[in-house]
Amino acid sequence: MDKKTSALNEKDGVSRPETTSKSSAEKIKLSRTKQNSVEEYVSKLLEGNITFLSRAITLVESTNIKHQQKANKILEKCLPYANKSIRIGITGVPGVGKSTFIEAFGKHLTTNGKKVAVLAVDPSSSVNKGSILGDKTRMEQLVTDKNAFIRPSPSGTSLGGVAQKTRESIILCEAAGFDTIIIETVGVGQSETVVHSMVDFFLLLKLAGAGDELQGIKRGIIEMADAIVINKADGENEKNAKIAKVEFNRALHLYPLKESKWQPKVLTASALYNLGIAQIDQMITSYILLTKKNNYFYIKRNEQNKYWLLSTINQQLKDNFYSNKVIKKALEKEIKKLENGKTTPFLAAKKLLQL
Repeated sequence: MDKKTSALNEKDGVSRPETTSKSSAEKIKLSRTKQNSVEEYVSKLLEGNITFLSRAITLVESTNIKHQQKANKILEKCLPYANKSIRIGITGVPGVGKSTFIEAFGKHLTTNGKKVAVLAVDPSSSVNKGSILGDKTRMEQLVTDKNAFIRPSPSGTSLGGVAQKTRESIILCEAAGFDTIIIETVGVGQSETVVHSMVDFFLLLKLAGAGDELQGIKRGIIEMADAIVINKADGENEKNAKIAKVEFNRALHLYPLKESKWQPKVLTASALYNLGIAQIDQMITSYILLTKKNNYFYIKRNEQNKYWLLSTINQQLKDNFYSNKVIKKALEKEIKKLENGKTTPFLAAKKLLQL
């Protein structure tokens, strides 16, 4: 067979399109290969550069040791410029309208001159570890707002479905000049506790008439929520929302006053029709003023820092344990013994921990 007509004959690679100038192509290549210094990252972050904020969060989320070391240096230099925002946690069951609510609330804040960062945590598959990361597609208006930044992150295997590095991402966003940080959680039950440990105000979204009312009376959720917002209170659902509001208010008044001296509120809203959003903003402002006045705001922030210190130590100990070569080999042996019925999980664990 003629070599030129063979299907196996190699062709030249696709040449650079004429629409891309040589200088542009060089710039693209340079941007992909250039390693920015820690100082460059910090100066660009303080300027409010969104591209560098995204890159810095990517470094923070990376499992690469070199990336982690660089990220830690960036975080250290950003700390003096952090802690100047209001952090709001928003949770609720899937389908309650978290993304629609956050977009409506975020647009309300940016219209009033605020800079809003949304750290949205997407559920990771326990099978293939992948995430859809679809929040940017759901928040079409907010994503184009120059005063807003949306960062979807996979929840991975972190406790409660909150991205492991969300705490560090908050610091980077604050250094970049964002005065309101919204953390959206997966809303599958355990995430509330972790989010509560990193926000100033905790908002629980609920649906009326969905068999969901009794869930709100669970003590743990009531104790954590600073407010309950019954979303989708429009059309035929408006009447159900008003009934649910009365029920939740009754439940909230069964519990003693919070340490913050704040009586949790119940409001109704329709994120789709932008109803009740301004009232929610006013309520959060009232909470912040009260807790700053009675010093609870600052006490809570200090408690959160202690919590994250201990959490980081626990995570590091866990990582060190499983990455130890001796432990890895011993773990394999113990698992085989366990499968063959020659040991128990507790004896195997005790033996491995003694190593």
